[in-house]
Amino acid sequence: MAITDIPEYAHLTDSDIEALAAELDQIRVDIEADRGERDARYVRNTIRLQRGLDLAGRAMIAGGRRRGFWWAGATTLGAAKIIENMELGHNVMHGQWDWMNDPEVHSTTWEWDNTGPSAHWKHTHNYIHHKYTNILGMDDDVGYGLLRVTRDQRWRPFYLGNLAYNTVLALFFEYGVAAQHLELGRPRRTPEEKAELKADLRDVGAKIGRQAGKDYVVYPAVVGALTRSPEAARKTATANLAANVIRNVWTNAVIFCGHFPDGAEKFTKSDMVGETRGQWYLRQMLGSANFHSGPVLGFMSGNLSYQIEHHLFPDLPSNRMPEIAQRVQALAEKYDLPYTTGSLPVQYLKTWRTIAKLSLPDRFLIATSDDAPETSSERRFKGDDPAARLVATVDPVTGRRSGLRSAIAGLRNRRRTRRTSGALSPVSRREPGRPADAA
Repeated sequence: MAITDIPEYAHLTDSDIEALAAELDQIRVDIEADRGERDARYVRNTIRLQRGLDLAGRAMIAGGRRRGFWWAGATTLGAAKIIENMELGHNVMHGQWDWMNDPEVHSTTWEWDNTGPSAHWKHTHNYIHHKYTNILGMDDDVGYGLLRVTRDQRWRPFYLGNLAYNTVLALFFEYGVAAQHLELGRPRRTPEEKAELKADLRDVGAKIGRQAGKDYVVYPAVVGALTRSPEAARKTATANLAANVIRNVWTNAVIFCGHFPDGAEKFTKSDMVGETRGQWYLRQMLGSANFHSGPVLGFMSGNLSYQIEHHLFPDLPSNRMPEIAQRVQALAEKYDLPYTTGSLPVQYLKTWRTIAKLSLPDRFLIATSDDAPETSSERRFKGDDPAARLVATVDPVTGRRSGLRSAIAGLRNRRRTRRTSGALSPVSRREPGRPADAA
């Protein structure tokens, strides 16, 4: 099952966590003190680039008669939509640029090119997701109310469609974002709750109408009138659809790589009780994952290739994430904590692997619910002594810690040794409560 005691799982004492929090707080202080013109120039240049790509894409779609222009225009427009949603919309609405006091890039005024109203998204994402990151029963981003992504979610026949659901979700991700705030599966019993749902449905319907009208009615009609060609109008509508799908699939990939690959841990509500700032920091580090990126890939992901850093400091400017990452990695090394990262294709394939295997009932899975790639808890380390308290050891000579990262490596080495020796049979691997090989 999910982690029930974060400090114990992390092999850290309360004083360790306080020290870690102080060092992370210092990173924030340093970045906030250094914000200035270069950061403002970055976001303004990003807006110029996004608008330029948007205009160029629409011009190619409208003016080109060959199929190649359609593809070039749709791809360019898709890139513009990605930048607007991820490096601009997502980050602006986190308040990353509020310090500029510029209404154009302020979290209270930005309305993004997406079917989900900004006000709804800021509640479900900024408040719910970032406050309750990966806490089961609190964070709707754990499976989006649709997918089974941890063994803590009891299997139902519905989950046999996991792969199909995620395919549809990826293609139409903006509509999933729009529906998330509505919590359509939650019963509304009081008149106030019913009125709130009605107002939310009205807001979402109006936003979807504006988006669909812009992409599939207004722009095609304008192109058709200028070119006097119904065929040009049709191509404009289909290119806009293709651009939205490009944006949706890319957004789904980036977000899933940050939350569902191996090593992105899940937590229980008990972890919230008396949670300190240091423990909140620790939960963000354990519950998030990165993927390797250079400047271009980082930019096109909204710098969410640094998902760990973003979860630690969601309101710091996105262009500062690479330098923040260097300091966070150093802290992970110092406290012997995992720093979950990998290439984009590998991280994304791991999320699909999890979604695929968890579509099946648990009896078909090999690893235990305490020691699987997508689901683990402090019990994975305890073996035959469930009462053991997990803490890091410190080498008195070198001062080097041996904590969570070393413990995970030790488990892997022991499993590898057992596999080599043939001591671990398929039956024993399925034995409940025992550390086992990942399925």
